Amino acid sequence: MSPSATDFLTEAELLSALSEHVEMMMKYRLEILLSTLYRLDVSEQKVNLAMSPGAALPPHVGIAQLIIDRQKQRLHTKAMYKTEPLDDWMDF
Repeated sequence: MSPSATDFLTEAELLSALSEHVEMMMKYRLEILLSTLYRLDVSEQKVNLAMSPGAALPPHVGIAQLIIDRQKQRLHTKAMYKTEPLDDWMDF
């Protein structure tokens, strides 16, 4: 059965899948992972805390959770500051 446009992952399933990907990137593509986190505007301080030995979660899970939290924050901000579409270029 192939996924359709109405199939959604739960947040726990998304965290699990993203954690696996982050773990692979931490092992083999760390520079690309760090660059991606920068472009997503994930706090460097939070990433450092997630990667520290005393972190509550394994590093790959903590970073995956930071990515999910940041994306939720972006969606919330976009919803709060939604702009009306322009009718034509003269409205610019």
